[in-house]
Amino acid sequence: MKKTALTAAAALIAGPALAHTGHGDANGFLHGLQHPVFGADHLLAMLAVGLWSGFVLPRHFWAGAAAFMALMALGASLSWAGIPFAGVEGVILLSVIAFGLLTLVSRRGQAGWITGASLVAIGAFASAHGHAHATEAAGNAAAYLAGFLIATAALHLVGISLARAVAQRPVVQQALGAGIALSGLWLMAG
Repeated sequence: MKKTALTAAAALIAGPALAHTGHGDANGFLHGLQHPVFGADHLLAMLAVGLWSGFVLPRHFWAGAAAFMALMALGASLSWAGIPFAGVEGVILLSVIAFGLLTLVSRRGQAGWITGASLVAIGAFASAHGHAHATEAAGNAAAYLAGFLIATAALHLVGISLARAVAQRPVVQQALGAGIALSGLWLMAG
């Protein structure tokens, strides 16, 4: 009975998960810098892409971040061209789970086709992030995108640095990946 009452109370006081469109300012460079850091979905996804790159691609650690940022910009372009992206918010939440799982199970020296498939998945999810953020942008959208790209790159670098610092500890990699994937599930549950 106590658990049910506690669950009901938590549900009544919980606020909605507002990751994108329709909340806060999305205008100009400063807001572009802020959203990736304060939007839990983007923060977790960017850290996971950096972690994955640092763990799996020691010589080409930039590849995951470069793929993400390029396809994020493409997704933004699609939004500005008026091309819709059905279910974009769900895809973004799914990206957090997928990137966490990639971090959890990927290994340095894994088969090239697995790494290639992972990069394709990173790019596909990145287009959803870019589309959503371009859709929410108002006013000086180019400055917003520039700030957004800079903050995204910084978060990738944090993930890469963390991966390199703990690269010899597979249990840490697994814990980080599992934590991100579980956080994605929690965000999806709303």
